[in-house]
Amino acid sequence: YGIFAYCRGPRRMNCIMESIPVSAIEQGGTAPTQTAFPFFNPKSSRMDSSITPLSSQVESKLVLKNKSPRWHEHLRCWCLNFHGRVTVASVKNFQLVASDESAPANEENDDTTLQFGKIGKDLFTLDYRYPVSAFQAFAICLSSFDTKLARE
Repeated sequence: YGIFAYCRGPRRMNCIMESIPVSAIEQGGTAPTQTAFPFFNPKSSRMDSSITPLSSQVESKLVLKNKSPRWHEHLRCWCLNFHGRVTVASVKNFQLVASDESAPANEENDDTTLQFGKIGKDLFTLDYRYPVSAFQAFAICLSSFDTKLARE
């Protein structure tokens, strides 16, 4: 997370998805799945080397970044369009999109991969889609509760 102490503004989040290649979000792309688990021999602290780790199959990792909010002059706040899924303003609300390093700096991917936001007192909603799993989405959202500054 990137929070600027001297500048009150939106937080920044970068998620490097170690097990998901960037090709998974391309047309017809697929994410690798682990078909076998390494065998652990209790007599030896080494794992069976006959199974290739999943990380060696990944060429370039998928990076998810938060979607940049727009400043709403009339409301005097940063706003994101959650299409009615998030109803309460909160610094915890965020949307993640796949980072496209080849795109121009002012152009942003509009395909939201994950969104998280407040819908009531101590009540939140989480929406995610392929290639992120339910476990990964939940872990990302839990991590957003870890950084809380008094200024927020």
